[in-house]
Amino acid sequence: MSDDTTTQCLLFPEIFPKPVVAQFDQRQGSSDGGALLLKAADRRYGLIACLASCLHDERQTGKIDHTLEELLAQRVFAIACGYPDANDAARLGSDPIHKLLLGRDPVAGNDLASQPTLSRFENAIDTKELYRMSEALAASVIQRHVQRLRHRVRRVTIDLDPTDDPTHGAQQLSFFNGHYDTWCYLPVLGFVSFNDEPEQYLCAAVLRPGNVTAAVGAVGILRRLIGLIRHFLPGVRIRVRLDGGFAHPQVLDWLDAESNLEYVVAMAKNAVLKRKAKPAMRRARKLSRQSGQTEQVYDEGRYAARTWPQQRRVIIKAEVVRTEGKAPKDNPRFVITNMNQSPQWIYEQVYCQRGEIENRIKELHDLQIDRTSCSQFWANQFRVLLTAAAYVLMQELRLRAAHTNCARAQVWMLRERLLKLGARVLVSVRRVLVHLPASFPCLPTFRKVALALGALSG
Repeated sequence: MSDDTTTQCLLFPEIFPKPVVAQFDQRQGSSDGGALLLKAADRRYGLIACLASCLHDERQTGKIDHTLEELLAQRVFAIACGYPDANDAARLGSDPIHKLLLGRDPVAGNDLASQPTLSRFENAIDTKELYRMSEALAASVIQRHVQRLRHRVRRVTIDLDPTDDPTHGAQQLSFFNGHYDTWCYLPVLGFVSFNDEPEQYLCAAVLRPGNVTAAVGAVGILRRLIGLIRHFLPGVRIRVRLDGGFAHPQVLDWLDAESNLEYVVAMAKNAVLKRKAKPAMRRARKLSRQSGQTEQVYDEGRYAARTWPQQRRVIIKAEVVRTEGKAPKDNPRFVITNMNQSPQWIYEQVYCQRGEIENRIKELHDLQIDRTSCSQFWANQFRVLLTAAAYVLMQELRLRAAHTNCARAQVWMLRERLLKLGARVLVSVRRVLVHLPASFPCLPTFRKVALALGALSG
């Protein structure tokens, strides 16, 4: 008897009043019943079809069992449901819900693609297709929210941020990064937000070698995103927020050369900036001694590094941090900007708002965007884009869950509350019937999201 056979039945003889037998024999059952919402979200978005249109199928027509769009959809839906590896296809191939998501008969339909097929698919994508897919992802996200907000978009904010992607094998272009103290890739992620909305929507995910600086590729990404925004929203005000790693002469010169563009870029402290901050730091120390609390004083000045062609406005936040049991600590911060508002407003109301990006990046790590275990670099870039597409669909679910207990839920919580549902699937001549638990605690939220995505109340 094989190991696989023996694990189909588990006995709990002494835990409950009667012996309990757990049998894994429900072939028409699935643990991802709520993933129907992902299909509904993609139907409204058109994201997977848009990404699939960027791919060219060079396989022999008569030997194709799974179209490129089906392979793409299988991977995106699986990642959203918590299965980031192609190896998971060995179990999910016959899952009725996952077959239904691809438009197949959930019971009698052919099984989904196997792990070897998915691995060949991931390694067959070339650089031109990846570029087109990246552009299609950004265009789809921007167009979706332009349609949602109609003519109410006054300002679009772009945020870029790098993150580490530790590697544990012989992946191509994996290098040691001294800042993160590990061998890694260094992907950069781009987000857009609209007006004063708190949500930042993922629109770019670019994998980079582990030994690059944060600013590498930033101008190209910004140029592409700003071009798309101006295409869909002519004349809209655009604001760019970047952390200190992007304070590179090439990036700043390009931002200055763009018309109708605001920017705030953090700047690492140096001896010159510290001297400029001295008067403000003295005032902050005096206030902190008087109050016994952490105090900030805002100031501004003009500054030019040696490689800059001109001086730029620098916002100074002179802060003295007091923590119980520790000596007061000076904490000066600097931001380069071309905006004209007061230093305090720019720092607190504009720059500090980008802190939410850390939560978005954490969610992407929860979806395992760092599962870049292919040996080829471009295959790993494709995996990053697959995870980005899954995250875009999850953000759509969260958007549709407005005014519910999932309105600000993290992605992993959305998955647990809305997607991870035990389901039994039955097929008749007229319809497919998905039985879900009557005791489902998040039924009101699930119902609201489903109706918002086009379901009808029955």
